[in-house]
Amino acid sequence: MSMPTSLALLNTFGLNQYCDSLVEVTSKEELINTCLMLYQQQQSMFILGGGSNVVFTDDFEGTVVKVSTKGIVVNEDAGFYYLTVQAGESWHQLVEYCLAKDIYGLENMALIPGTVGAAPIQNIGAYGVEFNRFCHNIEFLQLDTGNLVNFDNQQCHFGYRESIFKQVLKNLVVITEVTLKLAKHWVPEINYGPLQHFNLLDVTAQQIFDCVCMVRRSKLPDPKIFGNVGSFFKNPVVSTQEYDLLKSRYCELVGYPQADNHYKLAAGWLIENAGLKGFNIGGAAVHQDQALVLVNLGHATGNHVCQLAKYIIQIVFEKFAVILQPEPRVIGSVGEIEIK
Repeated sequence: MSMPTSLALLNTFGLNQYCDSLVEVTSKEELINTCLMLYQQQQSMFILGGGSNVVFTDDFEGTVVKVSTKGIVVNEDAGFYYLTVQAGESWHQLVEYCLAKDIYGLENMALIPGTVGAAPIQNIGAYGVEFNRFCHNIEFLQLDTGNLVNFDNQQCHFGYRESIFKQVLKNLVVITEVTLKLAKHWVPEINYGPLQHFNLLDVTAQQIFDCVCMVRRSKLPDPKIFGNVGSFFKNPVVSTQEYDLLKSRYCELVGYPQADNHYKLAAGWLIENAGLKGFNIGGAAVHQDQALVLVNLGHATGNHVCQLAKYIIQIVFEKFAVILQPEPRVIGSVGEIEIK
């Protein structure tokens, strides 16, 4: 009989919950066989990548499958590089790998924590670039049939921090590998925040990478010092009318125009201007330097984190009439739950 295993070192919040058993898989074949066996035995399982987007609120009554599969294969044609990457590869290390090979496009998403297999689920993004811009193909295991299935970009139904893997395919599939398509003719993306001082004609991908890393390190606390999952809330999207109304009341409001007559607001600005920087419940607190980040002061529980998140949502709504949505997945004793 397997012994309960601590998950404290396997989630970047450092929450000390346990699971009934832990299995680490290092090959695609092992990942497929393990997940099919657990599914067919009707055991509760949770697929864990880098642990940078989860909040554990209880001991998990089932098996945690830690995905540590590795491998990157590069193909090319006249116009594009195609990188087929195993799900357990580190996202940031993939960005570094591409830079070293003079394959550009991912540099804006440097230092996003987590694994490649988790990237399409959340449609990760930063500094004006999202994963779906480069997604060519997602291979996944369909648990009920045991088949490996491939979806192209359109089939993934990507949205802002959304995909089909968070919606209709949630808990039904396991992503095994990802193929990215990166143009050989590189066009830098420098329209966002700290990148706007660069010149489009002479900026290099390395300069963008270095700038993004510097800014992220200055804003985001090191999880080894203060446990965290990076940005805790999505940047809310509001109509132009809602934006104009808020802007008339709060001239310092930070927002970015979107293509569809909407604005994306800076959630961190809303939280900070609701007076919540440094506010804590139990061992969970709003970070002093970056209000978008919730941190573990050393003795936080998942419930502290959820109570704090719920309070922030309430206060921001009362002040700005804007609803914040959490980014990380909240995991209870048998699977994903809502913050309530």
